[in-house]
Amino acid sequence: MAGLAESSEGLTGDRAAAASPQGLADRRELALVAVERTRMPMIIADARQHDHPIVLANQAFLALSGYNGEEVIGRNCRFLQGEGTSPLAVAQIRAALAEKRDIVVELMNYRKDGSSFWNQLSLSPICDRRGRLLYIFGSQMDVTRRHRAEELEASERRLLREVDHRAMNALALVQAIVRLTRADSVQDYVAAVQGRVAALGRAHSALADRGWTGAPFDQILRLEVEPLAGPRASFDGPRVMAPADLVQPLTLVVHEMAVNAVTHGSLSSPQGGLALRWWEQPDSGRLGLHWKETGGPAPAQVRAVGFGSTMIDAIVKRQLRGALRLDWQPQGLEAEITFPLSAWAGPRGEP
Repeated sequence: MAGLAESSEGLTGDRAAAASPQGLADRRELALVAVERTRMPMIIADARQHDHPIVLANQAFLALSGYNGEEVIGRNCRFLQGEGTSPLAVAQIRAALAEKRDIVVELMNYRKDGSSFWNQLSLSPICDRRGRLLYIFGSQMDVTRRHRAEELEASERRLLREVDHRAMNALALVQAIVRLTRADSVQDYVAAVQGRVAALGRAHSALADRGWTGAPFDQILRLEVEPLAGPRASFDGPRVMAPADLVQPLTLVVHEMAVNAVTHGSLSSPQGGLALRWWEQPDSGRLGLHWKETGGPAPAQVRAVGFGSTMIDAIVKRQLRGALRLDWQPQGLEAEITFPLSAWAGPRGEP
């Protein structure tokens, strides 16, 4: 501190100060007292030495960073940087110092214990009357709470937009369900519509549980099949995440096929069973799902109830960007659906 005080004669800056004659006489001592006692974390680095080492750090800075004086003095303040520090912010700081101009920048910094905080860093050059850079004055402000509040607000806005988007999609699907559903009686019509809307509700719940980012493929299958088949259904396949925009149409397809199995297929018989197996086809870049019903009555005709095989095929091709093959064998329906892997988020990946 003494070295700084003795060399401060003739320093100049861009800001004017007000002081009494006695204050001017004592300004060096008063400046050091002000820096030390202020609650604002502050440091001063010597620009004439290699790598601009810190020559003064007040108690507020030590409290913010978690370091003691011996660990700070003589080091460049980049020791606060870490993995999450923006290279762009660092480049902006270097450019400002090279041009001897003030800068205020916010960047991620790290304490001694490894915890991170958002630092609003203000740097000001201190030059002599000839314009030679002598010192760099820096003040810090922990603005983590503000950043978290802004991130939370932004996240809430994104969620509201996503919910609005999903709600509009759901309304469109409900309208299509009501318009396209066919039944022999009012009771059957109501039951069919309610079942399909309930399937959409389960799809929405699965999406909401994961922040509208998607849903596990096996979860979609189980949600629609297990309540109808119980232990008579088996599931086998790798971990695959279905992207959010495909969860609803995929759920409707699985729901229709499961209801058909219960109404006309293998699950209409106590001895019937259903095996679902899915796999990846890296060579063709596709994901495959095999649906096999066994032990039920022989299909009376090639058909699927509700939306019908034509509607299921349309959903698979137009919305799921896939292909569907239905094979009505005497022992039950065998179906194969394939999807392009490029449309799916992270096969094998964790949710």
